[in-house]
Amino acid sequence: MPTIVETGGRRFERIGAHSHIKGLGLTPEGKALPSADGMVGQIEAREAAGLVVEMIKEGRMAGRGILLVGPPGTGKTAIAIAIAKELGEDTPFVSLSASEVYSAEMKKTEVLMQAMRKAIGVRIREIRKVYEGVVKNMKVAFKRHPYNPYYKIPSSAKITLATRDEEKTFSVDRDITLELLNKGVSIGDVIWIDSGTGRVTKIGKVRGFEKAKYYDLETEVYVEMPKGPILKEKEFVHTVTLHDLDVGMASRRGIISIFFGTPTEREISPEVRREVRSG
Repeated sequence: MPTIVETGGRRFERIGAHSHIKGLGLTPEGKALPSADGMVGQIEAREAAGLVVEMIKEGRMAGRGILLVGPPGTGKTAIAIAIAKELGEDTPFVSLSASEVYSAEMKKTEVLMQAMRKAIGVRIREIRKVYEGVVKNMKVAFKRHPYNPYYKIPSSAKITLATRDEEKTFSVDRDITLELLNKGVSIGDVIWIDSGTGRVTKIGKVRGFEKAKYYDLETEVYVEMPKGPILKEKEFVHTVTLHDLDVGMASRRGIISIFFGTPTEREISPEVRREVRSG
């Protein structure tokens, strides 16, 4: 059994000013708890914010804003962050102060436009073919380094994936082998291997799997054993902001300026935003 030593006297430190907030701390009936989800006090404001969250989810707040008024330190930013958390983990949140607008080396309208577009999220859906299964066996082959014969590098691997209905053994190349080793994949892990790019995604671990190593204390996420065929189609949802799309489109245009020595503009042109809007 592991030995756990309790140490006292250490002060708890947060990562950020509001990193502890997980939501509004409301009951299913919309009533605010005295202390929950990192929120304390402001009972009436939190319950009113809960009504706003419900209206947003029902699509009754489109094109409208919310104004939170109060002295400094009363929890305005905390409630705003809690609203974003209640709407979903991928809901973008942008904090902007007046000093940032006036100290930026660009037009004030551009600063505000970028802040607005950072706060608007877009979901991109794609269907990809992946190999999904629990790792039943994995053997990695090594070869000598071409420049250092005393050093060995992975060259390929054989991996056996299994679901409740199917089991297959695959030979994978060096790139996928490096992905498996870098992600720390071991026997008992449930993984996805993208058939197009070879990208490996570690989903979790199956409890009670034969030959797998388990510990009394660990951070692994346990999942159910996959069902169906190993090769299947899965839908992936990526959340990006309009500003991310603007930057991506502008960087592609900026390649020409790199070759010809023209300095890249920090401001994003209206033509780029129109292209993003139309695309």
